[in-house]
Amino acid sequence: MAGFNRASAARALARRLAMQALYRWQLNACSWQELVQEFATDPEMGKAEQPYFEALVRGVVEHTAALDELLQPCLDRPAAHLDPVEHAVLLVATHELCHQPEVPFRVVINEAVSLTKRFGATDGHKFVNGVLDRLARGLRQEER
Repeated sequence: MAGFNRASAARALARRLAMQALYRWQLNACSWQELVQEFATDPEMGKAEQPYFEALVRGVVEHTAALDELLQPCLDRPAAHLDPVEHAVLLVATHELCHQPEVPFRVVINEAVSLTKRFGATDGHKFVNGVLDRLARGLRQEER
């Protein structure tokens, strides 16, 4: 059980660092490789699941338009008008829902809500929860 907790903590840290990298990327665009290189020096990266971090950053940067298109029907405003923290969290979670079927949708949503509670606006976690719940209903019907 301890190995599982360590592994899930490493993955949760990879998500957090990916969200932070993608927040930074929204403010100052660069290649996904530059983001990975920049965050490689983060003191916590050694505890993170680095390949997962890289997969999230790469997947989101390379497919932002497609991810935003998937999100748009669940949003009450254009993705470009979202708070950067909420947008980064939603992009990471949407990528996971689409490309990481081994991660249960409830885990994806819980992690996204936790990140938004920690880094987002006061009630941003409620917005993120609602958006991802609607999105998961369409993308992960077999898990419901």
